[in-house]
Amino acid sequence: MLDLDFDNAFIRELPGDPRAGPGVREVAQAWSAVEPTPVAAPRLLAHSGEIAKALGITPDDVASARFARVFGGNELLPGMQPYAANYGGHQFGHWAGQLGDGRAITLGEAVTPTGERWELQLKGAGPTPYSRTADGRAVLRSSVREFLCSEAMHHLGVPTTRALSLVGTGEAVVRDMFYDGHPAPEPGAIVCRVAPSFLRFGNFELPSARGDLALLRRLADFCIPRDFPHLHGDREALRAAWFGEVCERTAVMVGHWMRVGFVHGVMNTDNMSILGLTIDYGPYGWIDNYDPDWTPNTTDRQHRRYRFGQQPAVAYWNLGRLAAALSPLFDGVEPLQAGLQRYIDAYTAADRDNTARKLGLAECREDDTDLMQALQDLMRLAEADMTLVFRALLDFAPDADPGGQPAAFTDAFGSAFYDPDKRAASAAAFEEWLARYAGRLREDPLSAAERRERMRLANPRYVLRNYLAQQAIDRATAGEPEAVMELLDVMRRPYDDQPGREAYAARRPDWARTKAGCSMLSCSS
Repeated sequence: MLDLDFDNAFIRELPGDPRAGPGVREVAQAWSAVEPTPVAAPRLLAHSGEIAKALGITPDDVASARFARVFGGNELLPGMQPYAANYGGHQFGHWAGQLGDGRAITLGEAVTPTGERWELQLKGAGPTPYSRTADGRAVLRSSVREFLCSEAMHHLGVPTTRALSLVGTGEAVVRDMFYDGHPAPEPGAIVCRVAPSFLRFGNFELPSARGDLALLRRLADFCIPRDFPHLHGDREALRAAWFGEVCERTAVMVGHWMRVGFVHGVMNTDNMSILGLTIDYGPYGWIDNYDPDWTPNTTDRQHRRYRFGQQPAVAYWNLGRLAAALSPLFDGVEPLQAGLQRYIDAYTAADRDNTARKLGLAECREDDTDLMQALQDLMRLAEADMTLVFRALLDFAPDADPGGQPAAFTDAFGSAFYDPDKRAASAAAFEEWLARYAGRLREDPLSAAERRERMRLANPRYVLRNYLAQQAIDRATAGEPEAVMELLDVMRRPYDDQPGREAYAARRPDWARTKAGCSMLSCSS
C-alpha cells in the first residue's frame, strides 16, 4: 500500500495564486495550484531503491501499477497538494523576470517517521502558469540524464537533489533538439525528483525585483526555520547567519564539481539551490580531456559563460545577485559582504582540500597549488583525460628508481591521452612533473597505503560521461530501459574498482567526440 505522510508547509505558510490551473499569467504570489496532466500509459522505467527506502516506499509499492500512475502524474495520493513555484532569475547574466516552474509540479512535502522532509516534484508533468509557450513536458533523453545524474552525483559525494523514479508516458513529445528548424517527435518521460527543498536564489530575486518586500520577508522567515533549523539569533543576525551559510554551502558544492570534473552547463540564478544542492540537470557534462574552457551547453558555445573553469566565479556572481535581492532585509551591506567573503574563504579552503586529497598529501602547502596548476596545464596541452590521469596517480610509487619510474609511469597512463602526437610531445614534461611530484611525496608524512586510500576517495574511477548516458538513452529508446539501471548500478560505487566493468571507466571513444548527446548538448528537453 503506497502511503506517505505530507506536511505541505510551503503552500500553507506562503501566499498562493488565487487562480488555479495552468493558464499562462503573471503571478504576484509564491506559488500556483496546478495538477499534473494525465498521460496515456505511465510505465516505470527506472527507480532509486535508496530514495524509495528513505521515503518508506517498499519494493512491492514500487512494483505496483499505482506507483507508475502516481509518479507519472495520473493519480494523487491522500495529502498531496500539487503546485508550481513562482520565481525569477538572471539567465546568462541578464535579468529574465518571472520564470517559475514551467514543467515541474511539486506534489507535496513528505515527512518520514524519522522526521526527514522530502519535497516530491514531477518534472515533465504538463503545463503550469509558468510554461510560457512550452507544453510542460520532457523527453526521455533529458529525463534519463536527470535521473542518472541526480543519483550519480550523490554517490560521488556531491551535494545534489535526488531522483526517485523515471516513468515513461506512452506519449510523444515534439522537440527541435538542435534548434535548426527540424522538430521531431520523441518519447516522453517524467522524473520524480526529491530534495528537502527546491527553493532557489530566484525565489527571492523575483519579489525583491518587484518591490514586494512583504513577500520577500515572508519567504526568508519561512525558509530559515524550515530549511536551516539549526540557526538561531535575532532577526537580522539570524538572516545574516543564513545568508552566510548559503554562501558557504554553495562554495562546498562548486568545490566538489571541480574535484570530479563536473560542468553544470547552465548556472542561471534560477538554477541555484538555496540549500547548496546541485539542481536542474540540463546540458551538463564531465570533463573528458582537461579543458577549463569547455562547456557542454550549445547555447553557451559562443561566450562560454558557464565553462568548467569559470564555475567558481559564476557562483560568486550569482550570490551577489542574491545578496542584492536580500539587501532590503538588512540595515546595511556589511552582513551581506561578510557572507560573500565567507564564500571566498570556503571555496579557497575547498580548492586547497581538493589539491591535497587528489594528490594524496596530508595537507596543501603553498607551493602545492603550483604543483596542481602545473599538472592541469600539462593535461590541457596534452589533451589528457582528467579522470584517468588522477586515477592513475594512485599507483605512482615515488620511491622507485627515479631514472626509470617516470617514463614507465607515463607509459602506464598512456590510455588517458586523446591525441598520440600530443602525448608524445608532452612526455618529457610529464616526466619532469612526476619527478617533482615524487620529491613532494617523499616529504609527506602519509604512508603509501594512507596516501593511496586518500586519493582513491577523491578521484573517481567512474563518472557519468555523456557518451555513457547517451548509450543508455539509445537503448531505453529502443525498448531496453534496463540499460538505465545497469548504468546507475555502476555509478553507485564510483570510487571502487569493479571487475568486469572496465569499459565504463574508459576515456571517451573517438566516435563520441561529435556525436549528438555525447559531447555538447542543447537545453531542448
